[in-house]
Amino acid sequence: MRQRRTDLALEAKELWEESAQETTRLEGVEASAGEREGFPSETVRILDSRGERALGKPAGRYVTLTLDGLERREEDAFPRAVRAVGAELKQLMEGVDPEGLVLVVGLGNRAITPDAVGPKVHEHTLVTRHLVEQLPEHFSAFRPVASLAAGVLGTTGMESGELIQAVCRRLRPACVVAVDALASRSLKRLCRTVQLSDTGIAPGSGVGNHRQALDRATLGAPVLAVGAPTVVDGATLAADLLGQEEMPPLGEGENLLVTPRDIDRQVNDLAKVIGYGISLALQPGLTLEDLELLLS
Repeated sequence: MRQRRTDLALEAKELWEESAQETTRLEGVEASAGEREGFPSETVRILDSRGERALGKPAGRYVTLTLDGLERREEDAFPRAVRAVGAELKQLMEGVDPEGLVLVVGLGNRAITPDAVGPKVHEHTLVTRHLVEQLPEHFSAFRPVASLAAGVLGTTGMESGELIQAVCRRLRPACVVAVDALASRSLKRLCRTVQLSDTGIAPGSGVGNHRQALDRATLGAPVLAVGAPTVVDGATLAADLLGQEEMPPLGEGENLLVTPRDIDRQVNDLAKVIGYGISLALQPGLTLEDLELLLS
């Protein structure tokens, strides 16, 4: 039977629980819930191979922030969302050299709006490597940060993984932060959640075009992944709306992806929140007002 499609570890856990018998226990997985800046924060830890098999994801920590207030455009939602993303990312970076170079990579296709989160985050990331190296007397307090919008094979002739590997060999970053669009199983999390993990990322996962994984093994540095779901698989959505366990046959619509009508605005909002959040995590001495001034 075809499985419901999701890139969120939290939803993979929910799907397992929905299909499991009541007496069956999910082995190798721990889950906890909390709050960050007033937003719900849910953490799923995949501990070993049992958890990997059950959820279909690599072992590691997955944090899901639900940013409902941002979607409703509440007055203080943007600064709280930025601080929440920054705080969760900073926590995942424990153990990374606090002065080491960080490479921020925006994955995806700028020409396809639901897949443009990564390239747009690149526009909202404070880059400082050149300043720290060339003007240390003024910028020595900053962490060196480089940013790259990797593009896609169809527009560059290079796999994004090949390009990022080449940059990593040259720069030797202490850490890579990779940003990409994801797929959700349900409308309630579409463009309303951000998932952060310490397991790396598979470029193109959100649009069903999985490429070479970006992780410590392929890049030689820890890879933190930040993603936002911008699409729902059509068959997955139909099964949820109909309350069916089996995926309904959609014929020619089998590969359909559903995205919100105002996806342009929502992607722009998410990209700014994620980009500013990453910058706050990497430059803890700055405030949101500082970032607005430096990036405007």
